[in-house]
Amino acid sequence: MNATFTRRRVPAVLAAVALAVSFGALAPQASADDGGAPFGPGCASVPEQGAGSFAGMAEDPVATAASNNPALSTLAAAVEKAGLVDTLDNAEDITVFAPTNDAFAKIPKADLDKVLADKATLTEILTYHVVDEPVEKADLADGSFETLQGDMLTTTGSGDTYKVNDTASVVCGDVQTSNATVHIIDTVLMPK
Repeated sequence: MNATFTRRRVPAVLAAVALAVSFGALAPQASADDGGAPFGPGCASVPEQGAGSFAGMAEDPVATAASNNPALSTLAAAVEKAGLVDTLDNAEDITVFAPTNDAFAKIPKADLDKVLADKATLTEILTYHVVDEPVEKADLADGSFETLQGDMLTTTGSGDTYKVNDTASVVCGDVQTSNATVHIIDTVLMPK
């Protein structure tokens, strides 16, 4: 792990823990000056305590952390169905653009069931949400990143408002797990 990333990650994790403990939840949005603290309107729905809280997620690798967060249960089930739990939990310094349950609910049920039943397609879609490098808030303003699936995804925005591929909004960004930065998004991304 490089020293620059470690210096950025430790304050982010500590800030997330301090905010969760101090306020009980992140009901007000963290500001752009919080230096790596989780940000966005969806952060208020992260549990205050336990394994799915910011503090709990910081202790677990990303697939395990997602499985403990109630807003990411559909993603966690899809990752398990695709056989990607160990791959994601054993990776280092990755970024996951994690669709919420509501993001998956936007997909018609018949289409979602079909994708969930097709491991190859499911794996392709899920790995399109993963970047093999840390992508933090500062990188989201005008970014282009190669995904594990092989295609590129782009990010744009400023302040606390960011888009991925001009379709998904980051609803809670810069959430840290023990091995990843997670940006929770409101739409499932589809590779080309």
